[in-house]
Amino acid sequence: MPFESPWQQPRQQHARTAGIADDIDFEIKGQELQFVEIELDPGESAVAEAGALVWKDASITMTTVFGDGSGGSDQGFMGKLLGAGKRLVTGESLFTTVFTHQGRGKARVAFASPTPGAILPLKLDELGGSLICQKDSFLAAAKGVSIGIHFQRKVMTGLFGGEGFIMQKLDGDGWVFVQMGGTVVERELAAGEELHVDTGCLAAYTPSVDFDLITAGGVKSVLFGGEGLFFARLTGPGKVWIQSLPFSRLAGRMLAAAGSRGGQNRGEGSVLGGLGDLIGGNV
Repeated sequence: MPFESPWQQPRQQHARTAGIADDIDFEIKGQELQFVEIELDPGESAVAEAGALVWKDASITMTTVFGDGSGGSDQGFMGKLLGAGKRLVTGESLFTTVFTHQGRGKARVAFASPTPGAILPLKLDELGGSLICQKDSFLAAAKGVSIGIHFQRKVMTGLFGGEGFIMQKLDGDGWVFVQMGGTVVERELAAGEELHVDTGCLAAYTPSVDFDLITAGGVKSVLFGGEGLFFARLTGPGKVWIQSLPFSRLAGRMLAAAGSRGGQNRGEGSVLGGLGDLIGGNV
């Protein structure tokens, strides 16, 4: 029997409720390289990052919009400009893509994560309406979810917290899909309960959680422990999501493996090249 990822869920069915965001249905497929398949009713829309599309039914139209696509045509120029500015500050594109079902019956559109890991489906109204997450984590959402910014007000947390002073903040009452590296673990902290996490492994948390830093230990631990100067100290109440493989860590290992040669083996086809591979353990 094949292994099933904890985030690999059957298609979620939801009755339409009064709210801001479209109440979409979805199914997450795959294990290490996942994609989310969203099912839309006529008139429903999903918003996604540029380049995330895998496939769509022909009745779903694709429109590139300025900003985060949450406000519709009545948002006004200043509202769209503000939304685009927030996305630019968090390192995202000025534009998002809105996918709208213009036909009859059901239609589907699929989006994929660009890195190995998990796609996490979260219903914002079940989290108090907001989620704070790492930059570049937003993948897709029901139309109506706002993509904003969250500033780290503590200087030390902003400088050494792994994500800098600015993180993404997702607001609304609908489904949002965020991409995390490696395996994702969810922890619910009680009031006053503390959790220490590597700063790069902190993927997301609810606004009720206090995010601060704590030193990794003494001088010996800092110099030779390989864990950096600080841990993220998270204090409840609230929920925290931890990722096992931050993309920055994966990229760092890839660069270290490539070395100064840029990943090219200058001794290919020669005896010396084969000897170098043998010594370096590359055979």
